[in-house]
Order: sequence, then structure tokens, then C-alpha cells
Amino acid sequence: MNICVYGASSNDINNAYIKAGEQLGELIAQRGHGLVFGGGANGMMGAVARGMHAFGGRIIGVAPEFFNVDGELFENCSEMIGTATMRERKRIMEERADAFVVTPGGIGTFDEFFEILTLKNLGLHDKPVVLLNTLGYFNSMISMLENAVAEGFASNRIMSLFEVKNDPQAVLECLDNN
Repeated sequence: MNICVYGASSNDINNAYIKAGEQLGELIAQRGHGLVFGGGANGMMGAVARGMHAFGGRIIGVAPEFFNVDGELFENCSEMIGTATMRERKRIMEERADAFVVTPGGIGTFDEFFEILTLKNLGLHDKPVVLLNTLGYFNSMISMLENAVAEGFASNRIMSLFEVKNDPQAVLECLDNN
């Protein structure tokens, strides 16, 4: 299974997030799965990739050409796919993935999560989507979605389209049982 992991590119985050990302990468590799990710060397992206690389996992990076500057891209990818745009990047990541894990991140990560959630809601894919809720990072976003349901802006079904797990081990167990 190829697991697409979305997450922050910033290193200016609590080290607990980085440790969870590295552990996620280690577990993905140990279970023989591949990683599809945004190709970044820093933040959550870099942490997951380092964890994968430490255990010899297959790593597919997908990054727009304008990210190809010193230190931005993870150098140990098994395969690096260059794209012209962010939209092309997301399309390729979606096509190459069998499942999606969303780790803590900023607006780019939110964009990726909501796009993949919307596509699942529309029936355009039926791949598992799991939030890695390290330190309760996604609690307020989950509350926002629950409020959208309560106020009639979203169907109650939306909450069943993704799972929320608090640690990397639980994320992989969820994916392996799906």
C-alpha cells in the first residue's frame, strides 16, 4: 500500500510533532508500505521521510519545480516527481496513494485534507483518510466540522469519511484494518 502523508514543511514546531512524524515513517516502512509525500526535507514532511529512510522504505516525493532549491527537498527519495504546479502535485499524490494520513500542518495541509475529504464525499475515491491528532492539534478543526454539521452546512456523513487517531501506531492499525 502507498500511503500519502500530508503535513507541515516548517521546522518551527514543537519537537513532539517531529518525533510523531518520524515514528509514523518508521512504522510505514516496517510494515512494508510505501510513502507518497510532498517531497519536503523539513517539518513533518521531512520527519516522516527520515523515518521511512531509516528503515529502507520506498519514498515517492512529488514537488513543484519551484521548490527545488537548496535544502528544501528530501534528498533520499526512491523517486522524485517534479511538477509545474501545486495542483498537479496534489493530483499525482492522490493518484499514487492507496490511503491518506494528515499530520499537523498549516494552510497547505488544510487545503490537502479538505480537497481529499471533498473528493471522498463526492464519491470520487474511497480511500481511507486518517488524521494524526498529535497533541490534539486537529481538535478545533474537528469541532469546526461538527459545527458545520450542526448548523446544516454539511451532512452528518462527512464525519464518517475520516478517522482520528492520536498516535502513529493507532494510525497504522487503522489503515491495516481498513
